[in-house]
Amino acid sequence: QVQLVESGGGLVQAGGSLRLSCAASGRFIASYAMGWFRRPPGKEREFVAHISWDSTTYYTDSVKGRFTISRENVKNTVYLQMNDLKSEDTAIYFCAMSPRSGRFRDGREYDWWGQGTQVMVSS
Repeated sequence: QVQLVESGGGLVQAGGSLRLSCAASGRFIASYAMGWFRRPPGKEREFVAHISWDSTTYYTDSVKGRFTISRENVKNTVYLQMNDLKSEDTAIYFCAMSPRSGRFRDGREYDWWGQGTQVMVSS
């Protein structure tokens, strides 16, 4: 049984930083693509970042230059380093794992999801 557990969320002032972690169990992530999504208050879930099995990365435009996704396969963990946080980054952040490549911005491409971690950015 695959489990993804996010951690690292919290309350931070605008301009601050947080690092989210996503620890996987039940499968080794080395062969899988991993993604981060978020759901802002009152809005739909949206794509944030993706890292393929070969560590190629993709980001939504609003976080480029501020967020960095990375993976540490030996720890079966994926990270999202978030710098220069803005109030519009406030959301529940979810990590997800996919056995497929391609349409990585589409949440339906991911088979496993974590429960999420809350990030709140005060202005």
